[in-house]
Amino acid sequence: MTDTVLDLAGIGIGPFNMSVAAHLDSLPEVKAAFFDRRPTFNWHPGLMLPGAELQNSYLKDLVTAANPTSPWSFMAYLVRHKRFYKFLNCEFDAVYRKETAAYFKWVASSLPSLNFGHEAEQVTFDSDRFTVRFGNGSSVQARSLSIGVGTTPSVPDCAAPWLSDTCFHASEIVFRKNALRGKKVAIIGGGQSGCEVFLDLINGAVGDQDRVLWFSRRPNFEPLDASAFTNEYFTPEYSDRFHPLPAALKTLKLAQQKLASDGASPSTLLAIYRRLYELTYLDGCQADLRLMPNREVVAIERQGNSYALTVRNHFDEQLATYHVDAIVLATGYATRTPACLDGLKGRMQFEGPDRYALNADYSVIWDGPASNRIYAVNASRHSHGIADPQMSIAAWRGATIVNSLLGRMHFDLELPPSLVRWGTEDGDTPAALIAEAAE
Repeated sequence: MTDTVLDLAGIGIGPFNMSVAAHLDSLPEVKAAFFDRRPTFNWHPGLMLPGAELQNSYLKDLVTAANPTSPWSFMAYLVRHKRFYKFLNCEFDAVYRKETAAYFKWVASSLPSLNFGHEAEQVTFDSDRFTVRFGNGSSVQARSLSIGVGTTPSVPDCAAPWLSDTCFHASEIVFRKNALRGKKVAIIGGGQSGCEVFLDLINGAVGDQDRVLWFSRRPNFEPLDASAFTNEYFTPEYSDRFHPLPAALKTLKLAQQKLASDGASPSTLLAIYRRLYELTYLDGCQADLRLMPNREVVAIERQGNSYALTVRNHFDEQLATYHVDAIVLATGYATRTPACLDGLKGRMQFEGPDRYALNADYSVIWDGPASNRIYAVNASRHSHGIADPQMSIAAWRGATIVNSLLGRMHFDLELPPSLVRWGTEDGDTPAALIAEAAE
């Protein structure tokens, strides 16, 4: 590695750190480099099921919301690959996930600041700079860091002892689904991943002896709320108003907004319903295909080559046991603090396990110099709102980090007031003053 002190070193190369890198590519005076332990970029390869769609607009890419003339936009990708008109002619309501992955891979293979095959093992700070040491023996120094290591599959405690070729997270479904054919399968989780896994298993040939049980803790298989006013949650204006709220109020609002970010695509739900109609009423299929909402899997036991699932039905509060050959865990993802930061943890503020205390510019609150920042991407849902893990404000967030790094407004991120007035406005009279005046 070079002896030059970088202005920014990025740890982890996923879409969100790539957004920062893409923005910085237009600023040659900024010395930045990003590092990832993987030999090449690959975005969720285990979830690339046929027909799987992204739940965001293709305009919510790495750069467009802050820099629409960037050479790293999704539109630039289409033009570069000579399929702009063909893409438009498809009239996609949503972009295929594998198209988005190809776009990300194109950027990852072209941006010169991205470095793969470098696993960050230790980060230290001395005087005015960070030192990042890698597993291959090299190291770099940087004045600031951007942490974008992504999330890890979340596994329920009752399933953790049984992880294997027949009990695995949905993030591996592409690599393992062929082994599920002809088996009795349980899917745990009622979000978009659970929908896609269930639909994939019931598409194609379904025999009378097949069994697919789909459990969800939710009261029904509920669609994503993507209405116009709900989508206001996924705007920079809302994030700005959300960040200063008290932590307890943020937690309450995140729970209230669950279906705005974690519902299933209506098109996927409709495809499932139509397929079940076809199998049941037109094909006369006798397969055991059960959709079971309001269920909580409370225990899993291994019994020879099969599993016994104890399930509580919160509709009638009854317990039941189901026997299957395989389990797919569509149970989401969790944020994590990378081990390479262990030496700095005592200097950083947290709001809970693996929850950084973050400033509005996505920098971690810590006891080091204000000029040396540790930015965190895809780790701010608790502090900035439900848009954080999605692409909705990725370009805006990346530009916010670049502006903070530069100490000036390089990207114009000033926006007019939201169409929805979320907080108490300056012209409003607080209730406490009304009560005081009435006395």
